Amino acid sequence: MDRKPIAAGKSSFEIVDTDKVLAELELEKGPVLVDAACGAGNYTITAAPLMAAGGHIHAFDLWREGIEELNRRLRERGLGNVTAAVADISKEIPLADGSADVCLIATALHDLIEDGGGEGTLRQVARILRPGGRLVVLEFVKEEGPPGPPLRIRLSPEELDDFVTPFGFEKVRTTGAGEHFYLSTYVRS
Repeated sequence: MDRKPIAAGKSSFEIVDTDKVLAELELEKGPVLVDAACGAGNYTITAAPLMAAGGHIHAFDLWREGIEELNRRLRERGLGNVTAAVADISKEIPLADGSADVCLIATALHDLIEDGGGEGTLRQVARILRPGGRLVVLEFVKEEGPPGPPLRIRLSPEELDDFVTPFGFEKVRTTGAGEHFYLSTYVRS
């Protein structure tokens, strides 16, 4: 469980159009949001104060130091609507079946696939999302970087669709999310 993920400690948060990402999460509806492979929790920290009453964020990552940092930041800011824990999301997301409304995987699915955990992660996400729940995936455009991972592990929107839809998801839309990113949203059938 203490194995460090491929990109632990790296973050593209500062160069993403976070307004587009946050809008796609529909925080004003007070969802139960899962930030899967959250790293040090930049999206969680940004989203938590924007959540409507009753909303809650569950943030998970395999990187223990990232979760410790996130929990420290949550305490400093007095954000009580977040639960952050170490978890190997490719094996088990520690939530009940159908208990989440939205799951965000931000610039991490390509790494999960590269590390052999992509399919397990999507099985877990499909399990925890309620029918009609949404999966929001932020990925790097498939072009040579920097920034981002090597071209050989990047996913085009079409490759992402081919990977995600067999797990019981239907594509809603793909939009840009900054110069180097796109955002694809799926609904669980």
